[in-house]
Amino acid sequence: MLAASLAGLLAAGLALAPPAAGDPITDQRRDAEQRAAAAERRAEELQASIEGLSAELSQAVLDLQATQARLPVAQAELAAAQETLERTQREAALIAARLQDAQDQQNAITETIAADDARGQEIRASIGQLARRAYKGGQGAMPELDLVMESETTEDFVDQSARLATALRTQTRTLEELREIEAANRNSQVRLTAVKDRITELKIEAEQKVVEADAARAAAQARQAEIERLIADQTARQQAIAGMKAQAEAEQAQIDAQRNAIAAELADIIARERAAAEAARAAAAAAAAAAGKKPPPAVPAPSGSVSGSMFSNPTSIDPMYVTSEYGMRLHPILGYTRLHAGIDLRTYCNTPLYAPRDGRVRWAEWRNGFGNQVMIDYGTVDGNSLMTSSNHLTRAVVGAGQQVSRGQLIGYSGNTGLSGACHLHFEVYVNGSTVNPRPLLGR
Repeated sequence: MLAASLAGLLAAGLALAPPAAGDPITDQRRDAEQRAAAAERRAEELQASIEGLSAELSQAVLDLQATQARLPVAQAELAAAQETLERTQREAALIAARLQDAQDQQNAITETIAADDARGQEIRASIGQLARRAYKGGQGAMPELDLVMESETTEDFVDQSARLATALRTQTRTLEELREIEAANRNSQVRLTAVKDRITELKIEAEQKVVEADAARAAAQARQAEIERLIADQTARQQAIAGMKAQAEAEQAQIDAQRNAIAAELADIIARERAAAEAARAAAAAAAAAAGKKPPPAVPAPSGSVSGSMFSNPTSIDPMYVTSEYGMRLHPILGYTRLHAGIDLRTYCNTPLYAPRDGRVRWAEWRNGFGNQVMIDYGTVDGNSLMTSSNHLTRAVVGAGQQVSRGQLIGYSGNTGLSGACHLHFEVYVNGSTVNPRPLLGR
């Protein structure tokens, strides 16, 4: 069973990726932190890109992104599982070779012990035969010695003595050989016990490698199946999103129409404010002329821009955290760039939002894709009309015409309208057109 498992272990396996070099712990920690930060940035960028989409389209984009984000992770896990399988197979091969070597040693030692036992039996039989012959000679004398003593001539005596010496030497060597065999046998028995213990250990290691390889193979197969499923899901989601293009175009048209409507309302407000200012200046000039006084200065022409720290933090997150900047942004479905006309500030659902400057609320109402919107008018700065809008609120706590002070609660953040998550979309209008809020936001 074990041999079959090892054979299967060495023969089986998926296509293996090269092992990754090990990094020191500090490098791994730094890499993990960098990956986490990059993942957070990508998530925030994605959340920003789906602003202006309906919940259905937003979810489709998020689902596709989740699939695309998981795919490389699953591929990395597959590579790791394959590397583990390859390493386990290499280790199993080494263990199998060591096990075979140990078994060969066991067989060789066993054969040596058997041969030594056989030779020992032969020697013992020979010694027994000599003992029986000596016993038959009487009084323990050896027959060979009797032959020497019975020699009739000197030559015969010398010849018989030489034969006796040779026999004694042979017996001595036989006894020495028996002692050597017995010593070697004891050593072989010790070696055999050690080899048997090693074989037991190697069999346990081999069985463990089979278990490890089965687990690594199962993990690799699971990741391979997941990757195939993710690729299929990715294709299906991309096709589904492609089928939603008309819906995305309709939603973008709705946003554009709403923005145009807001621009027209702001232009009308600015025109009426300027007309009122001009009428007030004309009346003041006429009164001054009638009284013989110097007329008031003309209403200043707009400078076209404002600068400096105009606004304080409109969120309850301190310090402010911008998740998406003002500027051109790629539409995640339609594939063209569009203006992100404000900045997105990190908030959480139902956290407080504040007036960033003293002003008057123009409206606090539902504005379709912008959700619940609070528009605040700050009058003129260097002849320029200055306003802001806070969007996607869960609810507002101020109303049209209400005066608000810097830092006053105006509502709570949310995810209303066309929005991907709870956040504050903050816009600044100078003379009715949006500008980048970032340079105008202080702390």
